[in-house]
Amino acid sequence: MPRVRRLAAPGARRLFRFLYRNHNLIFVLLALAVMGTMAAVTGHWLFYRTSYLLAGLVPLCFLWARVHARGLEVTVERAQDRLQVGQAAETRVRLKSRSMFTKLWLELEDQTDMPGAAPRTVITLPAHGTRNWRIRMPCARRGVFSAGPLRVSTGDPFGLFKLTRTFGEKRPLLVLPQPQELPYFWAPAAQLPGEGTVRARTHYVTPNAAAVREYYPGDSYNRIHWRSTARLGRLMVKTFEMDPTSNIWLVLDLHGAVQAGRGDESTEEYGVRIATSLAYHFLERNRMLGLMAFGRETVILDPARGPQQYDRILEALAVARATGGVPLAQVLLDEGRRLGRHTTAIVITPALGEDWVLALQRSIQQGARAAAVVLEPESFGGDQGGAPPMVPLTAAGILTYVIPAGSDLGFALGPAGVTGEVGAERQKAGAR
Repeated sequence: MPRVRRLAAPGARRLFRFLYRNHNLIFVLLALAVMGTMAAVTGHWLFYRTSYLLAGLVPLCFLWARVHARGLEVTVERAQDRLQVGQAAETRVRLKSRSMFTKLWLELEDQTDMPGAAPRTVITLPAHGTRNWRIRMPCARRGVFSAGPLRVSTGDPFGLFKLTRTFGEKRPLLVLPQPQELPYFWAPAAQLPGEGTVRARTHYVTPNAAAVREYYPGDSYNRIHWRSTARLGRLMVKTFEMDPTSNIWLVLDLHGAVQAGRGDESTEEYGVRIATSLAYHFLERNRMLGLMAFGRETVILDPARGPQQYDRILEALAVARATGGVPLAQVLLDEGRRLGRHTTAIVITPALGEDWVLALQRSIQQGARAAAVVLEPESFGGDQGGAPPMVPLTAAGILTYVIPAGSDLGFALGPAGVTGEVGAERQKAGAR
């Protein structure tokens, strides 16, 4: 008996799912049973004919649905699987009928777990006809999502049976955070001789063109300075100076206990957006940039420059979640050896305590420079109470930007967001 029960259970579950999807069929079967009972009891012709009609309707609708579900070819093409917030994921669907009957009321739905309603449409496909459908799914939030497979549903005119087929495969879709321009942002330079204008020559192309010299065989054509060449009548090429080699560390606080807000209006999302914008700001200027973020996963990316480093940082920030259990102060103490004399640390945090300021001050005493971007948790609906630790930040001489909810980061990460007279003077001096 136990074995029979185990074998019957999957069949019962399949029957339940079938009846759940086709709930209209239950009412028809109940009506058929009632009409059949009334016909047997009363013998009236109306009940007999109604029973015949209902009994013939069920197999006819089943055949209709089966014919519509067969003879269908669907091709699904997805253009990209790596996008940024604000872009749209495009999918091209091509449907072709191999049936000699017109397919009415085909419902198409591209299954996805991206925020927002799943794209769907209803089409009619003529006999041996072809239809194309273009899907655009706006990417409103960063993260890893899935797209597909495509579900095609059809049925009969009375809605007794609904048959579904899937086409294509389930594919991951990575949505990267979108940076914002920071035209007024400034951070203190590291204590490095020659910071700003470095007078050492280099064979590499840097943003700092120093002088021109005559062309030698083997010089790259993209180094030719055409104005000097036209003026002197001979080929002249540019020489370059070394750009600043100090390291910049972005330290993103993803400790779950200090976060506030939900969804896009949360300290987690604001912190990721700020880190993304700062990464774009510095790497576009060919600076050495690293990232530290202790959230759901520990991320430590050593300082580097170039598009590959930018891609690595965006990929890490795309999946970052503020569910970490390590406080910011502990992170700064454990990783303080990375913040040496030739580094600038930019801390992004909603934490209100002074312990992380004291930990950051230890790195400053070792020769590092620092700036802080403090998110106001109270403006995000947080219940920590209190205000940002401005007194110890000011005492430590740390340039501080305070960001409330709803801020425009392009202006907030500039003179408008700097707090304290000392910080404002430093920001203005650095901008000049």
